[in-house]
Amino acid sequence: MKIKVNKGKSTEYSICLEPDFENLKKALEPLETKERKICIVADSITAGLYLQPLKESLEGCCRQISQFVFQAGDKHKTLDTVKDLYEHLILEKYDRKDLLMALGGGVVGDLTGFAAATYLRGIRFVQVPTTLLSQVDSSIGGKTGVDFDAYKNMVGAFHMPSLVYMNLETLKSLPERQFASGMGEIIKHGLIQDNAYYQWLTEHGQEIADREYDALLYMVSGSCQIKKHVVEQDPTEQGIRSWLNFGHTIGHAVEKLKEFTLCHGECVAIGSVAAAWISRERGYLTGDELLQIEKVFQNYHLPVRVGGLEPDRILEATKLDKKMEAGKIKFVLLKRIGEAFVAKDVEDRELLGAIRYICEENVHE
Repeated sequence: MKIKVNKGKSTEYSICLEPDFENLKKALEPLETKERKICIVADSITAGLYLQPLKESLEGCCRQISQFVFQAGDKHKTLDTVKDLYEHLILEKYDRKDLLMALGGGVVGDLTGFAAATYLRGIRFVQVPTTLLSQVDSSIGGKTGVDFDAYKNMVGAFHMPSLVYMNLETLKSLPERQFASGMGEIIKHGLIQDNAYYQWLTEHGQEIADREYDALLYMVSGSCQIKKHVVEQDPTEQGIRSWLNFGHTIGHAVEKLKEFTLCHGECVAIGSVAAAWISRERGYLTGDELLQIEKVFQNYHLPVRVGGLEPDRILEATKLDKKMEAGKIKFVLLKRIGEAFVAKDVEDRELLGAIRYICEENVHE
């Protein structure tokens, strides 16, 4: 399956969803790589799983392949790692017509994209995402970046990939917790943009849990279509792309205060429940709809509460969110399931009420 994404100025890139790496060489043909170099960037875990089969699939498609492997983990998504990658590219004499290829999850994709955006003022890169979270979220749309001290993605750039190639078979070896983390973003997509997709997720939990190929293809392509629609209309987050931040303001605060011991999708689930609570308080959602949203996250093994944090500390951490505008939080709420909007008038008392709700010990059944 192939999805075309328009990236402006009459250019586009393809998202290819495949059961293996076999068609990657063909997917690269429009990029005219025959006389170019490709640097595969991977972390130490992904390299052990997929680097060799990827290199074999690329045989004969370019002049030279090199690899840059860094230690796995969020703590290595830094400017220091980017510096090491720059040094590799310089020593291997990569020029502006050569390519980077990100093999891995969101950390690898974000870091590789940022290096591509800044090396020689910008070179092309290809995303080969291997986690559910990166396939449905971070690999699409051109947001790249690295963390700076304790601040997530504080240094970055918008730089669209030239190709996104997804081998859905990689999802079958993904640990359960990482798979569930990806489901946090997928459920979010339905909540903000597509009620029918959200309802499909409520009805096909078993096929998804069993990682049946047809269910994975429908689900991943559905999320890609939603993100494609949003990104095409608003590539640099001046309008509706902000909807994709649903659940992220409080979610990022929780993620930081828990010192990144929770997965990103877990924090998105918690933050989404908080945002849904405010939406209910404002009369947009019913109490039953709020409880159903919680139940859907729980059914996919995601938390809807967080312990061990003081509500006031979470509130304070939301003020450091990079999506602040003129001192005001751009907070994404639901007008209804399947339609989001940005509110710039969310008050601290509302935020604190939502935060207290997700800090309660008892989960509503």
